[in-house]
Amino acid sequence: MKVELEADKCVASGQCVLVAMDVFDQDDDGIAILLEERPGPELLADVKEAVAVCPAAAIRLVEQ
Repeated sequence: MKVELEADKCVASGQCVLVAMDVFDQDDDGIAILLEERPGPELLADVKEAVAVCPAAAIRLVEQ
């Protein structure tokens, strides 16, 4: 799986960090930062939840 983040769509809610802190962080302005583009399968549920809770729909999960 590959995670894609459109930082320009991010509204700095921090929801992705709360549910998947091993995959996402925030910069000084609160904008999401992708820490791990290809997280392991043990993080799949967390990433799917981050996609679901992102209010700006700025995160996508691409299965390859």
